[in-house]
Amino acid sequence: MSITEEQAAEALQAAPPIILSPAPSTTEHTAPEPDDVWILPHGKAWVYLGEGNDRLTRPFLSADGFSVGPSDIDFSWEMLEYGPYPLLSELRRRGRDVVLIGYEERSDSILENAETVMAAVTEAIARRDGDHPLAVGGFSMGGLVSRYALAKMETEGREHQSRLYFSYDSPHSGAWVPIALQAFAHYIRKLNADFSNQINSDASQELLWRHIAHWEDEPAMSERRLEFLRALEEVGQWPQEPHRIAIANGPADGRGNGVTPGVEAVIGKGLSITGTELLTQSTGDDRLVARLRVVSAPTREVYTHGMPDIDSAPGGTLYGFGILANTLNDLPPLYGLKVDNPIREHCFVPAVSAIAAREPASNDDLYTPISDEELEKTPFHEVKLSSQNDTHTLVTEELAGWLLERLP
Repeated sequence: MSITEEQAAEALQAAPPIILSPAPSTTEHTAPEPDDVWILPHGKAWVYLGEGNDRLTRPFLSADGFSVGPSDIDFSWEMLEYGPYPLLSELRRRGRDVVLIGYEERSDSILENAETVMAAVTEAIARRDGDHPLAVGGFSMGGLVSRYALAKMETEGREHQSRLYFSYDSPHSGAWVPIALQAFAHYIRKLNADFSNQINSDASQELLWRHIAHWEDEPAMSERRLEFLRALEEVGQWPQEPHRIAIANGPADGRGNGVTPGVEAVIGKGLSITGTELLTQSTGDDRLVARLRVVSAPTREVYTHGMPDIDSAPGGTLYGFGILANTLNDLPPLYGLKVDNPIREHCFVPAVSAIAAREPASNDDLYTPISDEELEKTPFHEVKLSSQNDTHTLVTEELAGWLLERLP
């Protein structure tokens, strides 16, 4: 049975939002009660004292990453504690005071959410017992928010007393959401604008290496990203006082993640979405990346020109195609929006971006192994790349253990 656009819109608006974020869609655990909560400009911080500490002593400040809506402490604990390695417990066991910094709106501009991080740093200094230096950084977008925050504090002559700046799979040279997914988000805007609004949010545009604001657009670096890069330039690009380290969820040896370029990742099967095909990105000109049809005909086609095989690149992966497919397949069958989903993930933060080694502009940039000489020329004093392609921001013993060894 066919449905109207109004019925399709009703179904999509009633469904859980399609959020392309490393945060889990649900949590199996509830975060413990914090020892303190700081109310900050545009956000808050949850404070968990280290073992044996009755007040803030050895602060470890971590800024939240990208998503939609306010930061959720349960999601932060799910990601940082209940994966392969219990980072938060290990930090506290070692006497570190964990300060998890969140925002009122995670999709707001990085520049605005940096005000929250700056306030948290100032608060930590004021509340700290003794003079142990801070460790400040973040996971995913949080590494960019904290990078800008510390650099701006230095530019303004404000003390941050941070001996370590850490970045965990943060997209310093840009993040990647397939043009096929961006196009689909904008194509269904008249049915449900939430997915499109997420792609077009300030933070998303500042993060993405290539962006489209409408399904017919040519992929380009958005003006919001250019403004963000200019803002970084104005504060000297990087904080100069702390020891700077970066962690990447992808390997240095150029091994891709196994995704085949130019093949179908999402295929419409239900009556209302038959004709839709979302393809993985392939290099070259006039490359089909999407056929779009939801409820109404005709089917629209989206092509790219001069893009690399970036979905397959070494780096932290995101289940972007899978997130979309899960949402559509969870809708009642009567709406006819079922899809097949042969490829669920894609590269989200290329390894070369996580360590600010190269722009992800070509296959050579993405797949050429990163040499020791090149590693020495990054903006970081030390970097650690995963031995394999992992899920973006996955906290493993290999990577987290390396981070813990470098805390002041």
